[in-house]
Amino acid sequence: MTPTTPSEKSGLRSGVGSKWATWCFLALVLLMPAVVSAQDAAAAPTAAAAPWRLAVDLEGGEGKAGSASVGMQIVVVMTLLSVAPSLILLMTSFTRIVIVLGFVRTAIGVPSAPANQIITGLALFLTLFIMGPVLEKSYKNGIQPYMEGKQGTAQALEAASQPLREFMLKQTRTRDLEFFLQLGRFPPTKVDDLPLRVVVPAYIISELQTAFQMGFLIFLPFLVIDLLVSATLMALGMMMMPPATIALPFKLLLFVLVDGWHLVVQSLVTSFRV
Repeated sequence: MTPTTPSEKSGLRSGVGSKWATWCFLALVLLMPAVVSAQDAAAAPTAAAAPWRLAVDLEGGEGKAGSASVGMQIVVVMTLLSVAPSLILLMTSFTRIVIVLGFVRTAIGVPSAPANQIITGLALFLTLFIMGPVLEKSYKNGIQPYMEGKQGTAQALEAASQPLREFMLKQTRTRDLEFFLQLGRFPPTKVDDLPLRVVVPAYIISELQTAFQMGFLIFLPFLVIDLLVSATLMALGMMMMPPATIALPFKLLLFVLVDGWHLVVQSLVTSFRV
């Protein structure tokens, strides 16, 4: 028997070690599913006792009587967000302001200055300025008590809409209210008992009427300038010269000299009875 050299001994040991590593790896792979299933079985009672799940329901969080469920509140909020532009346009002072500002721009003769964005933005901020007391009263009477849990949903809506209703009634003509009462075939009704489906259209018609009346008064001085310029050009025999081109600088000069924007904004703000 030939003796083994040191190099052969080291190769033999490395071969045995590699075989043992291979067998250990195979055993670990075979035993891994059993270990995982045992861990899942051990953790199953805990998971059953406290499962992680997402629960979505339509019940109110506190279950107060007279309060709408969370689902109904979400529906109401989404509906208000979709009709908010119409509410701003029709149930506030925005309608009269934007129409009068449009008349001012047309009467001067510059249909693109100020731009539509500027006219709309100015009308919006003037609306917030005029409607500030009304909105504060609506918040104090309806929204704040509802958020504190002192009122239900129906009571909060009624209390919040009452200041806005009073504002619209102050701007609405009596004949417009009677007109819509006749169209709806309502019996004689007190002003405080009028439904909103009568108050809102009557208010819109009154606002349109008032805005066009103010627009007519705004057009008068600029119309006089147009007539004077046209008559002067006719007298000079300059019939081919467009009167609008000559009259535009005089209109702008008149508007600047009388501080037109201050007069227009002052007339708009003071025309509302808040």
